[in-house]
Amino acid sequence: MKIVSFFLLLILLISGWVNPIQPMVAVSDNLCPKNMVLISGGTFRIGDDRSNFLEEKAAENVTVDNFCIDRYEVTNANFAEFVKSTDYITVAERPLSKKQFPDLPDEQRSPGSLVFQPPEEVTQVPYLSWWHWVVGANWRHPYGPDSSIEGKNNYPVVHIAYEDAVAYAQWVGKSLPTEAQWEYAARGGLKNKIFSWGDEYSAQKANTWQGIFPFFNTKEDGYLGTSPVGSFPPNHYGIYDITGNVWEWTSDWFRLGHDSQANKVNPTGPSKEESFDPKKPGEGALHVVKGGSYLCAWNYCSRYRPAARESQAPDTGTTHIGFRLVKNLG
Repeated sequence: MKIVSFFLLLILLISGWVNPIQPMVAVSDNLCPKNMVLISGGTFRIGDDRSNFLEEKAAENVTVDNFCIDRYEVTNANFAEFVKSTDYITVAERPLSKKQFPDLPDEQRSPGSLVFQPPEEVTQVPYLSWWHWVVGANWRHPYGPDSSIEGKNNYPVVHIAYEDAVAYAQWVGKSLPTEAQWEYAARGGLKNKIFSWGDEYSAQKANTWQGIFPFFNTKEDGYLGTSPVGSFPPNHYGIYDITGNVWEWTSDWFRLGHDSQANKVNPTGPSKEESFDPKKPGEGALHVVKGGSYLCAWNYCSRYRPAARESQAPDTGTTHIGFRLVKNLG
């Protein structure tokens, strides 16, 4: 049996199906819960110095142990089951805190969340003016109280703040991935590739924005907003929507570059006290989100790459942030 396995691996290596630099996924090992993928640990280079984004500065010799990762992003149906079981109320469904927003009058403390709304005219628009605070927007009503997720059980849940994702993770006995785990899994065993599938962008590989953001989307990929999970091909590890669709929370705090992860085993990034994004100086400690979303376009964001990353306030959900989970082994 060992001889057969050796020759099978040799054939795969010669044919190019397996990257000799990265370990194979131990798909025959039944250690993961249903709808999770077992990722064989290894050492890799996190980040990418080829981009123009300072936050992606690479670090060498980052090692992760074996772990399981969700095959799909957490869906509306998954989250609904959690809420039904626990009566959990998300951050977007709670009134704004007087402690956190002391200057807001009571009438402006109504629950809500940030919703993407494209400008009505193709003109010069202020930065981030396409985001609007909408009272009544939450995971059940993604675009406001008159919207619904009816018929969208298999779409990724959105308007999820960091603590909402953590609460769900605890309920299912999993955890949010570290940035190192997430990126290692997203690369799918490919070394030094720009995208999770190779070096060439393709609208048919992920749910991203085609056209000029934020004005018009040609929908070349078939979708204007989010898409049902699993609508696009998986990466080489069998993970769906690791690129695009919705940004995904990680457990790591954000800081430019990856210096704190170099030559580490299972690194967790900088501490909360060290977290800082110079683009958002007034927002304090922020978490890393990965993967890009249906709003990422070539002319804006372009974060639909495994190395790409963005910072996000832990108390803020939007129409394009969701999550997937991991289960650590050992």
